[in-house]
Amino acid sequence: MKLRTVLALTATAGAATLVGTATAHAATPVTLGGGSGIILSNHSVCSLTTIGHDNAGRLVGLTAGHCGPAGTLVSAEKDRFAGPVGTITAADDGLDYAVIEFEPDKVVPVRTIGATTIAGTAPVPGPGAQICSDGRTTGFNCSVNWGPLEDIDLGQTCSNHGDSGGPITSGDRLVGMLQGGLIGYGALTLDIPCVTAAFPIHSPTYYRPIDQILSSIDATGGPGTGYQPI
Repeated sequence: MKLRTVLALTATAGAATLVGTATAHAATPVTLGGGSGIILSNHSVCSLTTIGHDNAGRLVGLTAGHCGPAGTLVSAEKDRFAGPVGTITAADDGLDYAVIEFEPDKVVPVRTIGATTIAGTAPVPGPGAQICSDGRTTGFNCSVNWGPLEDIDLGQTCSNHGDSGGPITSGDRLVGMLQGGLIGYGALTLDIPCVTAAFPIHSPTYYRPIDQILSSIDATGGPGTGYQPI
C-alpha cells in the first residue's frame, strides 16, 4: 500500500514483500477474484481488483500500478506453488493501475471471494455513503466514503501493506481500486495506521474510481480494452 501526503507526495514500498516465491508451473487451475492475494515476480504481494474478459476475449485482471511494471509475472498467493499464471502487460504510473493478462487454462475466474462479490461496475457513490474494501492483508471491511480530494477519492475502510489493488465496492458493484493510505494533507499529519477494522480511528485510505481506470485502458486499445467483470 502506498502512503501518500497530498500536495507533498511521499511514498514507501507499495506492497508487502514475500521471500521464496515458488516458480513451479501450474498443474491445476487456481481460483482468483476481486480481493485475492497475488504474488509478483519481484517478490511483493498485492491484491487483485477484479477479473474478467476484454473485448478480444482475453482473461484479464487489474491491480495497482505500483505493484509491478509491465513484464512482471503474477501468481496466486493461496496457490503460490502453482507458479505464474499471468503477466502484467501494462502499468500506468499516472492513475496507478496495472493490467494483468492471465493464462485461461491456469485460472478459474470467480465473481465472489469471501464477502466480496463483483457483479459489475458503477460510479463512486457520494460522500457519506458506505463503501467496502477487500485485500489480502486486512480482508473485507466497510466504512464511510469521504469523497474526492484533488485527483483521488478517500474512504475510511481499513487497509495496510499488501492491500494495494484491492476492490472498493458498493454492494455488488465495483466502484474503485484501493491504492494507498493518506498520511497528510499540507501541514497536517494523519499518519495513524489501521491495525484492525474494528478500531476505526486511523488514516483514510485513497482509491481511484474504476470508471477512470477503465476509460484510460480503453484509450490504449491494448489488453483490457472493453473490460467486463466475470
